[in-house]
Formats: sequence, C-alpha cells, structure tokens
Amino acid sequence: MFTARPAPRLRPFVLAAVALIATSVALVLPSQNDRAEAAIGPISWQDEFNASAGTPVDQNKWRFDIGGGGWGNNERQYYTNSTSNAVHDGQGNLVITARRENPANYQCHYGRCEYTSARLLTAATFTQTYGRFEARIKIPRGQGIWPAFWMLGTGGGWPDAGEIDIMENIGREPNTVYGTVHGPGYSGGGGITGSRTLGGPLADGFHTYRVDWEPNVITWYLDGVQYHRVDPARLGGNRWVFDHPFFMILNVAVGGNWPGYPDASTQFPQQMLVDYVRVSSYTSGGGGDPAPGTSRIRGAQSGRCIDIPGANPVEGAKLQIWDCNTTAAQSWTFASDGTVRAMGKCMDPAWAGTANGTEVNLVSCNGNPAQRFTLNGAGDLVNLSANKCVDVRDANPNNGGKLHLWDCIGAANQKWSRV
Repeated sequence: MFTARPAPRLRPFVLAAVALIATSVALVLPSQNDRAEAAIGPISWQDEFNASAGTPVDQNKWRFDIGGGGWGNNERQYYTNSTSNAVHDGQGNLVITARRENPANYQCHYGRCEYTSARLLTAATFTQTYGRFEARIKIPRGQGIWPAFWMLGTGGGWPDAGEIDIMENIGREPNTVYGTVHGPGYSGGGGITGSRTLGGPLADGFHTYRVDWEPNVITWYLDGVQYHRVDPARLGGNRWVFDHPFFMILNVAVGGNWPGYPDASTQFPQQMLVDYVRVSSYTSGGGGDPAPGTSRIRGAQSGRCIDIPGANPVEGAKLQIWDCNTTAAQSWTFASDGTVRAMGKCMDPAWAGTANGTEVNLVSCNGNPAQRFTLNGAGDLVNLSANKCVDVRDANPNNGGKLHLWDCIGAANQKWSRV
C-alpha cells in the first residue's frame, strides 16, 4: 500500500553499487503497550562515542560512503569523510552534521553540490544475523532533512538481500518515526512500514530507536514501546529475506524524493547526535522458540499448562489451562512453519480472528498464516497475524481457564514457558 507518500525514495546497495528504490510507505499501525521482546543475548558490538572532542570516527567500527550521485533518491548532499561532517563532540556523542557548504568544489548529480553530510556504515567491519540493534539519537530538524539508522543485507543486490529501516524521520513530519522493511516484491512503494507519532518533535531530545530481530519476526520500538511488527505473513506471499547477516548505516540526507527539499525555513547546519549504538546477540534459548521437539507450555501465573480438554482433539476444541501432565493433550510441538501442534492439529485463533477476545482453539492445520505463533524471550506467546498475545481469560488461574487473544501488556496471565 502506497497511500501517504508523494513519491518513492531510492537508495543504492553499497556493496553491489547498484541503484536502489526504497520508499518508506505509510502503513501506520496503532501504538500498543506491547512488552514482547526477542530472545536477546549479551552485547556483541557497541560504540559509545566517548572519545575526546574532535576525534574522527573509529574506522575499526565504521567506514564512509562518499559521493554526491543522488543515492537513488535525488538527494542534494555530498557525503564526505571529513570531521566537518562526522566527529566526536567530547560529550559522549557522535555528531553527524549536514552543512550548506561546498569547501572542495564537490560535484553532484545536479551540478555543483549545495550541501555536505556523512554516511557511516559497518559493511567492512561488522555484520550480524538476528539480535537487538539499538541507538540513542537526537535527530536534526527542518524541511528536507532526512536522518536514518538502518541496515542492509549482505550477499546480494537490493532488494533481494533486504533492508531494515530502524529509524527514519523527515523534517516536515517532526513528531513521527518510521520503521520499514524492503525486499523482493515489497520494495520501493511496497515497503512494509509502521510509524509512531509523539506529542512533540523528536528533535527536541534523545530517543532510543530499536529493532528486535529474530527468525521470522522483526519488532520496532521507540523508547521501549513497540509500534510495529513484521513477519512473513505480512508480505503477501513474497519471499522473507531476513535470515542472513546485515550491516548498519547512520546518515543524514538533505532533500530527496520522499522528504522533499530544503526551503527558506530550513536552517543549517543541522546535527544528528548519536549517544550510542549497541548490538546484542540472539539466542534461541530461554523463553524463545527452542529446538524442535514436544513439550508442555506452562503459564507463569497459574503454573498450569495449555491443554486440550478431555484429550479430545475435536475440531474447534477450546484450549484451556490444566494441571501439567505428560499426556498427548499437553505435548506441543513448535513446528518450522510457525505452527504450534498437538494431537495432529494446530493452535488457531477462531475464524482467523485478530480482535481482543478471539478464542484460541484446536483446528486442523491448514496453512493459514493465522495459525502462526512465536514464543519469544519475554515469555509472550504471540499470534503473528493478530500481533496479540495468548492470554488466560479473566486471569483465571484455575483448571479449565480458557485461552483467548489479547493485547500484549506483560501481565502474568500472558506469560508462558516450555517445560
């Protein structure tokens, strides 16, 4: 869906040096107080930017893209590797500065460049598959200013290798952050996008921008609050390409097809301050989806297990909690297709429902994306199509308590573990 952007924005895939077409579209999801988190391990990479004032970027961690070819988006800046555009400020920040200047007669796709800025990337120094990618950033402001913290996949051209936009903002929408994925069949204007809008400009202070990326699920957070989640069911049958290493990029663009161009209201220089970038590893242990095999699924509130009533796998059986036992009625398998199975059938939201209160039943496995669940590191058993948690109705801790879907709120009657 391409409903709220006047024109696509394009990017180059830096390793393949090919033109990109990558537009963040406005599929805006309502903000949820969803505390579900991936199975996150220890920090695997970080830059705290604690060097003294004037220190250049650490090239053991970051390298530069350089040039003014428009970057596929008709952008106006020339990216340099100068400390005029990227430098430590001595106060614990990396500062990326977009300036209205051209000190070296840089040439851009439209002629003599009007602006300079910087674009840093880890393609040559660090890549990772899955995990948590987070930065604390104070973004710049102004019409035509376009800051971003994002990732590109390795091992192929764009969009087949994938793109994960952790944070994008355009100056004319000062209160809104966008998070997007792009891949084959959902690139450019077809990117899968969510957003969150605050009550004031993001540029007024620091905010944390993050994705938790695990197999078949990517979740976006602003200041720890989830606002977007994507899984293969969201791709309209197109291929999921987020299962291989990605690298990170930080940049401030000036102008382009999506944000438009600076006008008389735009003030320069504009600075993006980055307090830190931290990456944590992914682990499939703990509460997340473990290795294949059968197990019980036990509720944190009651200590009881998800159960098929009477061990009778009748079509539409209403799942419940019951004293944990070793019968087939509680022997669940997390299958590779995302289904959760017992006694030859699948856990299923009634009639593929997505609303709060939708019953969780046992139904014949049918390939419907509505039957896909994930048990993540926070103990949330999430139905991916509904983006809601499996919840014990009325927080009933007794035998026979029925299951339904509800907004993930971190309550004990929504917490589960495999035993």
